[in-house]
Amino acid sequence: MTAIETGNSHADRMDRMYRTQRHFYDLTRKYYLFGRDTLIRELDVPVGGSVLEVGCGTGRNLALIGRRFPQARLFGLDISAEMLVSAEAKLGRPGRTRTVLRVADATDFKPLEFGETGFDRIVISYALSMIPEWEKAIDAAIAALNPGGSLHIADFGQQERLPRLFHRGLQAWLKRFHVTPRKLMATVLKAKAAKSGDTLEFRPIGRGYAWLFVYRRSAN
Repeated sequence: MTAIETGNSHADRMDRMYRTQRHFYDLTRKYYLFGRDTLIRELDVPVGGSVLEVGCGTGRNLALIGRRFPQARLFGLDISAEMLVSAEAKLGRPGRTRTVLRVADATDFKPLEFGETGFDRIVISYALSMIPEWEKAIDAAIAALNPGGSLHIADFGQQERLPRLFHRGLQAWLKRFHVTPRKLMATVLKAKAAKSGDTLEFRPIGRGYAWLFVYRRSAN
């Protein structure tokens, strides 16, 4: 496992927050991180294909991906070493598909750090809303895709069709956990796809509570 440079304030903040939270993270997040299982069901990983999760946290999603696509090769990165302690414990259990985990920055990673030239599928689930330089994280993920590969994103939307009072309360609550729903995410992804000749699928769920994206890189 590689090390993040010391003094990285975002990494330090994530470690402080998750040092305790990682022990009950999965139990609590299942009640409001909607769309993750839909994303996993629709990955359609080719036999022997590679899947990287950016911001893999406790390994919850990678464990489910491994069960659904047992022939997939799994990889995960997270900026929080604390979270990867839980991920290693979960994914290292007997019978689990072997997973390569690295402490790494979502905005600055390369497939070669995992011994790969690229990935067939990349998953970013509820992480972009916590990454200060989230556009750089998208760029790094797209650059790490194999030709014909796809980037799958689930994250908080703008709650555009929810009651105003609920929207305000949710935004205030998320702020306490350093979460900022990215209002421009759809616009940014559409622009990147158009510029590169790639395609983008966008689907809001729960009246805009969450947004799901599939960015497909051209095979050429």
